[in-house]
Amino acid sequence: MNKTGVIFDLDGVIVDTAKYHFLAWKNLADSLGFEFTEAHNELLKGVSRVRSLEILLDIGDATVSEEKKQEFLISKNEEYLKYITKMGADEILSGASELLDALDDLGIQYVLGSASKNAPLILKQVGLYNRFLGIVDGNSVNQAKPDPEVFLIGAKKLNLKPENCIVFEDAIAGVEAANRANMTSIGIGDKKTLSEADYNFNNLTEISADFIKDLIEKLENNKEQ
Repeated sequence: MNKTGVIFDLDGVIVDTAKYHFLAWKNLADSLGFEFTEAHNELLKGVSRVRSLEILLDIGDATVSEEKKQEFLISKNEEYLKYITKMGADEILSGASELLDALDDLGIQYVLGSASKNAPLILKQVGLYNRFLGIVDGNSVNQAKPDPEVFLIGAKKLNLKPENCIVFEDAIAGVEAANRANMTSIGIGDKKTLSEADYNFNNLTEISADFIKDLIEKLENNKEQ
């Protein structure tokens, strides 16, 4: 049995659903009469739906009742679901399938650790659902990233100690959560933005099977010393 496991964030690592979140949030902002840009959307990366709405309302300097907030959360999610139920395998990000293949070849198990409550649906849509040992999503956690809860639950699903887990993340909050969980963090995206990660790559196509193999050997040798 392997002593190392992997936890993947979903959005921006395995698939890119940020564009659909953006369209859904933008339509809400439009209905409220203010502009919501792609730069604004960056602020919502790796953030819960409730917190995302709060940020959006702050951007528009809009004050609404709790009842209205609940309505907005439901309508935004319904619109987002319309987009993701049309997703297919062609929306898996480059390098993701190859990385999963490499992990399979090495006998390394992996789980998903995502803030998205729609993570199971998205994985089913793109045909990856059955490849993951387990899924930890927004329905499974009480605390959002940068709290490490999602990754600590992931480690339990892998039946491993946190320090034996490698996390792939594209968001600052996710990298911080992985580091707080005492896991090895791999940042996918802009190196300056994700400077706190242990390793950095622009995307998954840059990650070779040899890198994964060497990293796992390094971690397992460190544990034995």
